[in-house]
Amino acid sequence: MTASSTSSELPLASWARRLAPSAIQDMLQKITRPGVFSLALGLPAAELFPTQGMAEAAARVLAEQVGALQYSATLEPLREQVVALMAKRGVRCSTSQVFLTTGAQQGMNLLTRLLLEPGQAVLLEDRVYSGFQQVLDPFQARRLTVKRDGRTGLDLEGMESLLKSGERPAFLYTMSDGHNPLGTSLVRAERERLVELAREYRMPIIEDDAYGFLHYEEGGALPPLRSLDAQWVYYVGSFSKILAPALRVGWVVVPEAMVFRLATVKESSDIDTATFTQRMVLAFLESGRLDAHLERLRGEYRLRRDTLLRALEEHLPEGASWTKPTSGMFVWVELPERFDTTVLLARALETQQVAFLPGQAFAVSGGRSASHGLRLNFSHCEPLRIEEAVRRLGTVLRVG
Repeated sequence: MTASSTSSELPLASWARRLAPSAIQDMLQKITRPGVFSLALGLPAAELFPTQGMAEAAARVLAEQVGALQYSATLEPLREQVVALMAKRGVRCSTSQVFLTTGAQQGMNLLTRLLLEPGQAVLLEDRVYSGFQQVLDPFQARRLTVKRDGRTGLDLEGMESLLKSGERPAFLYTMSDGHNPLGTSLVRAERERLVELAREYRMPIIEDDAYGFLHYEEGGALPPLRSLDAQWVYYVGSFSKILAPALRVGWVVVPEAMVFRLATVKESSDIDTATFTQRMVLAFLESGRLDAHLERLRGEYRLRRDTLLRALEEHLPEGASWTKPTSGMFVWVELPERFDTTVLLARALETQQVAFLPGQAFAVSGGRSASHGLRLNFSHCEPLRIEEAVRRLGTVLRVG
């Protein structure tokens, strides 16, 4: 079969025949053009990566650990470091409940493979991280939705009504802090009631906490859902946003009885690769540099968030509104309903060379509820570029 064969000629599974390039893949191609001001992707700031500390960690690992480049079991000392890190998020757990993964994305994938039967229902917020929808595709899952927005939060009454009707989703996927794409965080009462519903209806929660350590207000972030329940909340964490994405090191916190099942499923995927970068992360954590590094990230990202919010106030038209995140990397903007942000993106790139992600990239199953919304990232660009990008976006909106 030649490279020019169409997808209909390939012997693909039915779900794979329906696959199209994701909004993220498409955007990666567009923003690499010279001169584009991008607020699109959820990239951390490369200039803030702890390169010196990671270089020293790598050198130490290679010099002192003969088996550093060999297949090996996951590292008990790194699990101990994760337990200590979780304690800083207000979560008590043991090393026997921590499972190391190749990033948070793999953690979500492995948990989904353990929990979801083909064709079974899952519960999602109506605007959700697009990468998680990709995790669901092979299962042809039935996607139930519950509303979540920046004004009213999570619609817990709607969720309870759905569960009372007899629906029994395999799990709920949610972000309690720094929601992607909304930028919102659940208040304490929402967290408590959500966990009560999970217990009452025996509904597992996959809690994606990729942004929980990036908080910007005095007093820090609230403890995650996992702090409220160790049986029904399966926590997913990652070093991608707080150290560097290329390390591909993450973790999940689950009931101990699930760990060997995760290990078996993971082995079929990648045979426990990435142990070298796990050793690098461990050496960096043992050096005691993480706290200072996190403070640096929070300070710089707070500045960039505030820069973005001021620029939106100055340049966006009347009728636009946006979230004001206390954690994470994103601001969600709602434009007047006359705007279609997918159409707007093409015009913004062509006329002003500015990029964002349109709301449709996050709508469940391609629904139109997010067509006048857009997601802006504030972590990747320096403040002056953020200001210029929003000025250009405002110019497009005034024309359109």
